[in-house]
Amino acid sequence: MDIRFSSLLLLLFISCNAFSDQQKKNTSPRGYKLTEPERFRVRESMQEISGIQLFPDEHHIYAINDEQGKIFLIDLSANKPYPDSKFGRSGDYEDLIHTAKGWIVLKSNGTLYQVHDIFTDSVTSTEYPFHKKGKQEFESIYPDTASNSLMIICKQCAEDKGQRATSVYRFDLGTMQYDTVPAYRIDVKQIAKINGNDMKNFRPSAAAIHPIDKRLYIVDAINNLLVITDMKGQVLEVHHLRGKLFEQPEGISFAPNGDMYISNEAGDGVADILKFSYKP
Repeated sequence: MDIRFSSLLLLLFISCNAFSDQQKKNTSPRGYKLTEPERFRVRESMQEISGIQLFPDEHHIYAINDEQGKIFLIDLSANKPYPDSKFGRSGDYEDLIHTAKGWIVLKSNGTLYQVHDIFTDSVTSTEYPFHKKGKQEFESIYPDTASNSLMIICKQCAEDKGQRATSVYRFDLGTMQYDTVPAYRIDVKQIAKINGNDMKNFRPSAAAIHPIDKRLYIVDAINNLLVITDMKGQVLEVHHLRGKLFEQPEGISFAPNGDMYISNEAGDGVADILKFSYKP
Protein backbone atom coordinates (compact mmCIF):
# COMPACT_ATOMS: atom_id res chain seq x y z
CA MET A 1 0.00 0.00 0.00
CA ASP A 2 1.26 3.47 -0.83
CA ILE A 3 2.81 5.02 2.28
CA ARG A 4 1.05 8.32 1.67
CA PHE A 5 -2.31 6.55 1.45
CA SER A 6 -1.54 4.64 4.67
CA SER A 7 -0.68 7.89 6.43
CA LEU A 8 -3.91 9.46 5.21
CA LEU A 9 -5.96 6.53 6.55
CA LEU A 10 -4.19 6.77 9.91
CA LEU A 11 -4.86 10.51 10.08
CA LEU A 12 -8.53 9.98 9.28
CA PHE A 13 -8.78 7.26 11.95
CA ILE A 14 -7.22 9.50 14.60
CA SER A 15 -9.39 12.46 13.60
CA CYS A 16 -12.60 10.42 13.72
CA ASN A 17 -11.75 9.06 17.15
CA ALA A 18 -10.90 12.53 18.43
CA PHE A 19 -14.19 13.85 17.05
CA SER A 20 -16.03 10.92 18.64
CA ASP A 21 -14.42 11.63 22.03
CA GLN A 22 -15.27 15.34 21.73
CA GLN A 23 -18.87 14.49 20.82
CA LYS A 24 -19.14 12.22 23.83
CA LYS A 25 -17.78 14.91 26.14
CA ASN A 26 -20.11 17.59 24.81
CA THR A 27 -23.41 15.72 24.95
CA SER A 28 -26.36 17.24 26.82
CA PRO A 29 -29.71 15.96 28.10
CA ARG A 30 -32.58 16.67 25.74
CA GLY A 31 -33.76 20.27 26.05
CA TYR A 32 -30.41 21.62 27.34
CA LYS A 33 -27.02 22.79 26.12
CA LEU A 34 -24.50 22.14 28.86
CA THR A 35 -21.98 24.33 27.04
CA GLU A 36 -24.17 27.46 27.09
CA PRO A 37 -25.11 28.54 30.63
CA GLU A 38 -26.07 31.88 32.07
CA ARG A 39 -23.61 32.48 34.91
CA PHE A 40 -24.29 34.13 38.27
CA ARG A 41 -21.32 34.71 40.56
CA VAL A 42 -22.06 34.55 44.28
CA ARG A 43 -20.74 36.56 47.21
CA GLU A 44 -17.83 35.68 49.49
CA SER A 45 -20.12 34.04 52.05
CA MET A 46 -21.09 31.42 49.45
CA GLN A 47 -17.68 30.39 48.12
CA GLU A 48 -18.26 26.97 49.74
CA ILE A 49 -21.82 26.65 48.39
CA SER A 50 -22.82 23.00 48.70
CA GLY A 51 -26.58 22.74 48.24
CA ILE A 52 -29.33 24.78 46.57
CA GLN A 53 -33.13 24.90 46.37
CA LEU A 54 -34.67 27.25 43.82
CA PHE A 55 -37.37 29.70 44.90
CA PRO A 56 -40.33 29.64 42.45
CA ASP A 57 -39.59 33.15 41.14
CA GLU A 58 -36.21 32.01 39.68
CA HIS A 59 -34.48 35.03 41.23
CA HIS A 60 -34.01 33.75 44.76
CA ILE A 61 -32.24 30.56 45.81
CA TYR A 62 -32.05 28.97 49.25
CA ALA A 63 -28.56 27.60 49.82
CA ILE A 64 -26.12 26.31 52.40
CA ASN A 65 -22.36 26.33 52.58
CA ASP A 66 -20.59 23.34 54.05
CA GLU A 67 -19.20 25.04 57.14
CA GLN A 68 -21.50 27.33 59.09
CA GLY A 69 -24.83 25.68 59.92
CA LYS A 70 -26.74 28.47 58.17
CA ILE A 71 -29.37 28.66 55.45
CA PHE A 72 -28.83 31.59 53.09
CA LEU A 73 -31.31 33.32 50.79
CA ILE A 74 -29.47 34.31 47.60
CA ASP A 75 -30.87 37.11 45.44
CA LEU A 76 -29.29 36.63 42.01
CA SER A 77 -29.89 40.26 41.08
CA ALA A 78 -28.72 41.94 44.32
CA ASN A 79 -25.27 43.13 45.40
CA LYS A 80 -26.01 43.32 49.13
CA PRO A 81 -25.15 40.56 51.65
CA TYR A 82 -27.45 37.53 51.67
CA PRO A 83 -29.85 37.11 54.62
CA ASP A 84 -29.06 33.97 56.62
CA SER A 85 -30.67 31.87 59.34
CA LYS A 86 -28.44 29.89 61.70
CA PHE A 87 -29.94 26.51 62.65
CA GLY A 88 -26.95 24.58 64.05
CA ARG A 89 -23.29 24.48 64.99
CA SER A 90 -20.56 24.70 62.40
CA GLY A 91 -20.17 21.45 60.48
CA ASP A 92 -20.06 19.74 57.10
CA TYR A 93 -23.53 20.42 55.66
CA GLU A 94 -24.12 19.26 52.11
CA ASP A 95 -27.71 19.67 50.86
CA LEU A 96 -31.14 21.04 51.74
CA ILE A 97 -34.72 20.47 50.66
CA HIS A 98 -38.14 21.92 51.42
CA THR A 99 -40.81 19.40 52.46
CA ALA A 100 -44.27 19.27 54.02
CA LYS A 101 -42.37 19.07 57.33
CA GLY A 102 -40.47 22.27 56.53
CA TRP A 103 -36.81 22.64 55.68
CA ILE A 104 -34.53 19.61 55.99
CA VAL A 105 -30.73 19.92 55.85
CA LEU A 106 -28.38 16.99 55.21
CA LYS A 107 -25.06 16.70 57.02
CA SER A 108 -22.27 14.65 55.44
CA ASN A 109 -22.54 11.91 58.10
CA GLY A 110 -26.21 11.30 57.20
CA THR A 111 -27.75 13.28 60.06
CA LEU A 112 -30.83 15.21 58.96
CA TYR A 113 -31.81 18.54 60.55
CA GLN A 114 -35.45 19.61 60.52
CA VAL A 115 -35.25 23.40 60.73
CA HIS A 116 -38.06 25.25 62.55
CA ASP A 117 -39.02 28.95 62.26
CA ILE A 118 -36.45 29.75 59.59
CA PHE A 119 -35.47 33.43 59.28
CA THR A 120 -36.90 34.31 62.68
CA ASP A 121 -35.22 35.08 65.99
CA SER A 122 -36.39 31.72 67.36
CA VAL A 123 -34.99 29.38 64.69
CA THR A 124 -34.22 25.88 66.02
CA SER A 125 -33.58 22.44 64.58
CA THR A 126 -34.26 18.80 65.42
CA GLU A 127 -31.65 16.15 64.60
CA TYR A 128 -32.30 12.72 63.08
CA PRO A 129 -29.02 10.73 62.95
CA PHE A 130 -28.22 8.09 60.36
CA HIS A 131 -28.66 4.69 61.99
CA LYS A 132 -25.55 2.81 60.82
CA LYS A 133 -22.12 2.94 62.42
CA GLY A 134 -18.88 3.25 60.50
CA LYS A 135 -17.74 5.67 57.82
CA GLN A 136 -20.65 7.07 55.84
CA GLU A 137 -20.60 10.12 53.58
CA PHE A 138 -23.64 11.72 51.97
CA GLU A 139 -24.09 14.85 49.85
CA SER A 140 -27.40 14.33 47.98
CA ILE A 141 -31.07 14.37 48.97
CA TYR A 142 -34.26 14.40 46.88
CA PRO A 143 -37.99 13.83 47.56
CA ASP A 144 -40.10 10.75 46.86
CA THR A 145 -43.59 12.20 47.14
CA ALA A 146 -45.28 8.87 46.33
CA SER A 147 -44.02 7.38 49.60
CA ASN A 148 -43.92 10.64 51.62
CA SER A 149 -40.19 10.25 52.10
CA LEU A 150 -36.76 11.61 51.30
CA MET A 151 -34.07 9.68 49.45
CA ILE A 152 -30.46 10.12 50.53
CA ILE A 153 -27.70 8.93 48.18
CA CYS A 154 -24.38 7.62 49.48
CA LYS A 155 -21.29 9.36 48.26
CA GLN A 156 -19.03 6.90 50.04
CA CYS A 157 -20.54 4.30 52.36
CA ALA A 158 -18.72 1.39 53.98
CA GLU A 159 -21.18 -1.22 52.71
CA ASP A 160 -20.61 -0.17 49.09
CA LYS A 161 -16.83 -0.64 49.23
CA GLY A 162 -15.69 -2.93 46.43
CA GLN A 163 -19.25 -3.47 45.21
CA ARG A 164 -19.28 -1.03 42.26
CA ALA A 165 -22.67 0.11 43.51
CA THR A 166 -24.04 3.19 45.27
CA SER A 167 -26.70 2.76 47.96
CA VAL A 168 -29.74 5.01 48.32
CA TYR A 169 -31.57 5.18 51.68
CA ARG A 170 -35.15 6.22 52.39
CA PHE A 171 -36.12 8.55 55.24
CA ASP A 172 -39.82 8.31 56.10
CA LEU A 173 -41.35 11.75 56.74
CA GLY A 174 -44.26 10.12 58.58
CA THR A 175 -42.17 8.34 61.21
CA MET A 176 -39.09 10.61 60.79
CA GLN A 177 -36.88 7.53 60.63
CA TYR A 178 -34.44 5.96 58.20
CA ASP A 179 -35.18 2.54 56.74
CA THR A 180 -32.65 -0.01 57.97
CA VAL A 181 -31.69 -1.25 54.48
CA PRO A 182 -31.12 0.63 51.19
CA ALA A 183 -34.19 1.36 49.08
CA TYR A 184 -32.15 0.60 45.96
CA ARG A 185 -28.61 0.70 44.59
CA ILE A 186 -27.21 2.41 41.52
CA ASP A 187 -25.04 0.11 39.40
CA VAL A 188 -21.70 1.81 38.68
CA LYS A 189 -21.07 -0.65 35.84
CA GLN A 190 -24.08 0.79 34.00
CA ILE A 191 -22.60 4.29 34.29
CA ALA A 192 -19.17 3.10 33.15
CA LYS A 193 -20.64 1.30 30.13
CA ILE A 194 -22.55 4.37 28.92
CA ASN A 195 -19.66 6.70 29.76
CA GLY A 196 -17.24 4.50 27.82
CA ASN A 197 -14.60 4.02 30.51
CA ASP A 198 -13.75 1.74 33.41
CA MET A 199 -14.71 3.99 36.34
CA LYS A 200 -14.78 2.12 39.65
CA ASN A 201 -16.73 4.54 41.84
CA PHE A 202 -19.68 6.89 41.59
CA ARG A 203 -19.52 9.88 43.97
CA PRO A 204 -22.86 11.82 43.90
CA SER A 205 -22.62 15.40 45.11
CA ALA A 206 -26.19 16.58 44.34
CA ALA A 207 -29.50 15.27 42.99
CA ALA A 208 -32.90 16.58 41.91
CA ILE A 209 -35.96 15.33 40.03
CA HIS A 210 -36.76 16.96 36.71
CA PRO A 211 -40.24 18.55 37.09
CA ILE A 212 -41.38 17.60 33.57
CA ASP A 213 -39.81 14.31 32.52
CA LYS A 214 -39.74 12.99 36.14
CA ARG A 215 -36.25 11.55 35.88
CA LEU A 216 -33.53 11.83 38.51
CA TYR A 217 -30.53 14.05 37.66
CA ILE A 218 -27.43 13.28 39.73
CA VAL A 219 -24.24 15.36 39.72
CA ASP A 220 -20.88 13.73 40.44
CA ALA A 221 -18.24 16.42 41.09
CA ILE A 222 -15.31 14.01 41.36
CA ASN A 223 -15.91 12.28 38.02
CA ASN A 224 -17.37 15.45 36.44
CA LEU A 225 -20.55 13.71 35.35
CA LEU A 226 -24.27 14.34 35.11
CA VAL A 227 -26.00 10.97 35.43
CA ILE A 228 -29.71 10.57 34.69
CA THR A 229 -31.66 7.61 36.08
CA ASP A 230 -35.26 6.55 36.41
CA MET A 231 -36.88 6.63 39.85
CA LYS A 232 -35.59 3.13 40.63
CA GLY A 233 -31.96 3.96 39.89
CA GLN A 234 -31.68 2.46 36.40
CA VAL A 235 -29.08 4.49 34.53
CA LEU A 236 -30.45 6.11 31.37
CA GLU A 237 -27.91 8.77 30.33
CA VAL A 238 -24.43 9.96 31.25
CA HIS A 239 -23.06 13.39 30.28
CA HIS A 240 -19.60 14.84 30.83
CA LEU A 241 -19.39 18.17 32.68
CA ARG A 242 -16.62 20.30 31.21
CA GLY A 243 -14.08 21.38 33.82
CA LYS A 244 -13.86 24.97 32.58
CA LEU A 245 -17.55 25.54 33.37
CA PHE A 246 -17.99 23.13 36.26
CA GLU A 247 -15.25 23.96 38.75
CA GLN A 248 -16.77 21.84 41.51
CA PRO A 249 -20.49 21.12 40.98
CA GLU A 250 -22.13 20.53 44.36
CA GLY A 251 -25.78 21.60 43.97
CA ILE A 252 -28.64 21.16 41.51
CA SER A 253 -32.23 22.43 41.38
CA PHE A 254 -34.98 22.92 38.80
CA ALA A 255 -37.53 25.62 38.08
CA PRO A 256 -41.10 24.41 37.41
CA ASN A 257 -40.58 25.06 33.67
CA GLY A 258 -37.52 22.79 33.59
CA ASP A 259 -34.75 25.41 33.76
CA MET A 260 -31.81 23.75 35.50
CA TYR A 261 -29.47 25.41 38.01
CA ILE A 262 -26.13 23.89 39.02
CA SER A 263 -23.95 25.50 41.70
CA ASN A 264 -20.14 25.29 41.84
CA GLU A 265 -17.94 25.64 44.89
CA ALA A 266 -15.01 27.98 44.33
CA GLY A 267 -12.26 25.35 44.06
CA ASP A 268 -9.41 27.22 42.39
CA GLY A 269 -11.77 29.84 40.93
CA VAL A 270 -14.90 31.73 41.99
CA ALA A 271 -18.11 30.07 43.18
CA ASP A 272 -21.07 30.48 40.88
CA ILE A 273 -24.51 29.27 39.89
CA LEU A 274 -25.10 28.22 36.29
CA LYS A 275 -28.55 28.42 34.68
CA PHE A 276 -29.38 26.14 31.74
CA SER A 277 -32.62 27.11 30.05
CA TYR A 278 -34.93 24.24 29.15
CA LYS A 279 -36.09 24.20 25.52
CA PRO A 280 -37.87 20.93 24.82
